[in-house]
Amino acid sequence: MKLASKAAMPDLETVVKDIADEMRRRPDRGEVASYIPELARVDPSAFGLVVVGADGTVAASGDCETPFSIQSVSKVFTLTLALGKAGDRLWRKVGREPSGSPFNSIVQLERECGIPRNPFINAGAIAVTDEILSGHEPREALGEILRFLQFLAEDSSIGIDEAVAASEQRTGFRNFALANYMKSFGVLDNPVDFTLGVYFHHCAIAMTCQQLAMAGRFLVHLGRDPATGHSVVQPERARRINALMLTCGHYDGSGEFAYRVGLPGKSGVGGGILAIAPGKASIAVWSPGLDTSGNSRLGRIALETLARKMGWSIFG
Repeated sequence: MKLASKAAMPDLETVVKDIADEMRRRPDRGEVASYIPELARVDPSAFGLVVVGADGTVAASGDCETPFSIQSVSKVFTLTLALGKAGDRLWRKVGREPSGSPFNSIVQLERECGIPRNPFINAGAIAVTDEILSGHEPREALGEILRFLQFLAEDSSIGIDEAVAASEQRTGFRNFALANYMKSFGVLDNPVDFTLGVYFHHCAIAMTCQQLAMAGRFLVHLGRDPATGHSVVQPERARRINALMLTCGHYDGSGEFAYRVGLPGKSGVGGGILAIAPGKASIAVWSPGLDTSGNSRLGRIALETLARKMGWSIFG
């Protein structure tokens, strides 16, 4: 009796193109982040998707070469830097639990003595930024973050959108409240204006989907830079960063993302999402329209479709 042949793996380039074509046609795009004036100007019809495979192959479609403000996606990289600097001492300043609250909520800080719930909500990322800043001038700390991203993406052209940074600084009243509240509990070591200046600027880093997917490769390879073979972080630390992305990377929508997509990911209100299929691929998607939790609406749907068609969910 002839045995049935194993189903062939779908062609990644075709899958990516089909997803991008479908997303471009969808009318339910969400709303752009209007509370940051510069982000309110972004075209909601934009969509880009790039997958960088573990073997270095690249599949791309849509507006994948258009730079966008990565916003909170930068928190993956600042967390990586801060852990390299402080190690487990960082966890005295910030927790590792999902928040279940909006990304800019102050309620939990009041209940929990100024310790942010995790490094991916705004308060947590401000505490992480404060750790990177300690012992440096703000310009030096920001330069370190920017150079780290340029190194990971192998692209020295990555820079900061100064208009977005200025827009955030003018309107970031909630972030000033969060930072001052943490400062009152001794969680922040540096002047609030210095820490927030670095924070606003690293959130305003502009990258393309291609650059962002390249920058995430070290989390695919257990902390190793595939271009050089050198370790960016130890394998255990890479696993833990991925774990935090899975449980906390989408604010109060993190459970829904894990349920539907099944991959570690980190979103930003600029509409970008970095997702990691460990051992398989680094994925960047950009669609500026957000859902009610502040995550890219079509970005999540695109990643759900990609994970299903490629069989990449970490849950099998």
